Amino acid sequence: MRPAERAADLGYAAGWGLVRGLPTPVARGLFDAGADLAARRRGPGIARLRANYARVRPDLTAHQLDELTRAGVRSYARYWREAFRLPSMDLKELAERVDPAVHGREHLDAALARGRGAVVALTHSGNWDVVGAWAVQRYGGFATVAERLRPEALFRRFVDYRQSLGFEILPMTGGETPVRGLLRALRAGRIVCLVADRDLSHRGVPVDLFGHRASMPPGPASLAAATGAALLPLGCWFTGPGTRDDDGEGWGFRIHPPVEVASRADVPAATQAVADAFATEIAAHTQDWHMLQRIWPDLG
Repeated sequence: MRPAERAADLGYAAGWGLVRGLPTPVARGLFDAGADLAARRRGPGIARLRANYARVRPDLTAHQLDELTRAGVRSYARYWREAFRLPSMDLKELAERVDPAVHGREHLDAALARGRGAVVALTHSGNWDVVGAWAVQRYGGFATVAERLRPEALFRRFVDYRQSLGFEILPMTGGETPVRGLLRALRAGRIVCLVADRDLSHRGVPVDLFGHRASMPPGPASLAAATGAALLPLGCWFTGPGTRDDDGEGWGFRIHPPVEVASRADVPAATQAVADAFATEIAAHTQDWHMLQRIWPDLG
């Protein structure tokens, strides 16, 4: 194991081992301070986040964009703070808190009532682990795909973390192709969740996103076409004080109406429709889109 990989593994291990024991105000203060420092230093990931935000919000001044980026880094830090604490939370109680925060639940209920399952497509926004924990409590779980990280020990930590919440994790590589597991889940009438705002294969579907060409994975639409499952875009964001969460913070989730995808020929149009739904959510909750990677080929 390389030194950098070893350091990353130890860092995440410390997070899951120590952060859950800190008082909420202390943990929030530490993560906010770390986020502010990272925003000021503007390393490569933060610079990419700022460039992505500039594409979403071309109306902002440089100062306003800096403030939005700072808020975005704080939002990303909050995701990790919550991730490190989730395994120690009462998940049944968590689901009760999340219930009123889920808008459009009727679309998911209708899809599952048809018996063909549902493909839920979402972005790297807010805290999708929270809505995943909610889905486990309310619908008995779901299947998803995990990118294989290095080192292997770190990958196992993430798999163990999400399995502890009740997720069925299918590794992207290193075993049975995940498509088979996803098809099994849908044919059993279950839910499949896929983060779909970044194409990792470099063989994605061209889409228009905020007026510029990007690429998105065809997997969600292809699975829906192959099985008859409903394709449901999902928006995730954070909310502030005044919610039921015990640290004065909460979440928001929106399940969009199903995207039409009757056959494989519909996959490109359906993927564009998903991109349009994503754009609506990202524009409304830009600071909660944690995209520190390249999305638009022309953005340098």
